[in-house]
Amino acid sequence: MQDQSEDRMAEILAPYAGERGAIIPVLQKVQENLGYLSQEAISQVASFFRVSESQVFGVASFYAQFRFTRPAEHCVKVCLGTACHVRGGEQIMDAVKRDLHIDSGDTTDDNKFGVERVACFGCCALAPVTVVDDKVYGRLSPTKIREILSRYR
Repeated sequence: MQDQSEDRMAEILAPYAGERGAIIPVLQKVQENLGYLSQEAISQVASFFRVSESQVFGVASFYAQFRFTRPAEHCVKVCLGTACHVRGGEQIMDAVKRDLHIDSGDTTDDNKFGVERVACFGCCALAPVTVVDDKVYGRLSPTKIREILSRYR
């Protein structure tokens, strides 16, 4: 597996040889392929561009688009915007946290689920709303969200 990762990194880096200003596009490409920026990937990018790892990390940590931990298999985003809040969004969030045994911003130990709070999806007519991966679920109750999560297990 490690060799495959190194080969993939070599493929990503090759087109950028000699382009020191391409650190951001390379980091974007790495994250697109790996799902996040691992310490190993940062080290390889630093070596490729002949800069320190702290310089690469400094660039990546400046931008909110980059993440440094492996994403969960399923991302559960609970809307807590005004309409969802008024119609029970907090109860949905509480049900998700109880069912998965994690808090907002965390990932389950098996990396199966990650939970995030979201300000608004723009689906106010369906409030309260939760998005799992790319699928929107509306008019939820705590019972319905637990049933939905069970389908992803």
